[in-house]
Amino acid sequence: LEVGDPLTLEVEVDVLSRDAVRIAPGMPVQFERWGGDAPLQGRVRTVEPVGFTKISALGVEEQRVLVIVDLTSPREQWQRLGDGYRVEAVFILWQGDKVLQVPSSALFRSGDVWSLYVVKDGHAVMRPVRLGHEGGINVEILEGVHAGDWVIAHPGDAVADGVRVQAY
Repeated sequence: LEVGDPLTLEVEVDVLSRDAVRIAPGMPVQFERWGGDAPLQGRVRTVEPVGFTKISALGVEEQRVLVIVDLTSPREQWQRLGDGYRVEAVFILWQGDKVLQVPSSALFRSGDVWSLYVVKDGHAVMRPVRLGHEGGINVEILEGVHAGDWVIAHPGDAVADGVRVQAY
């Protein structure tokens, strides 16, 4: 017989060890696709200090680490969850207000610096930029462009500094 308190439900998330090093106690977590109408909120309690090997669906050995998360949403919202239920966890590694960001597909290396193209008077103009936080799809821009600048999201080989461009 196992005795447990359903009011103290916790979530164990196994993450790749290379991702676990970026997660710290106290970080916010959002649980999606758990079966309810709205995402649930949580907070990282601990990142286990020991990893384990798991075989992925593709047969690749992966080093994984357990992250223990406490649910912070009101119990009424998650009371239908139980032991062993599936949830998808989104770890909030960083967030900020009024962040200027561009699609990562707009960026390219020009020598030792990151650059992108903006549109000025119908022409592509190469601009060096200083990057901030990266989120995979979007990247924070600290210097080089301003809010309202038109950025070429997917510059192809035909785009170069001074080339005439047209939005469509």
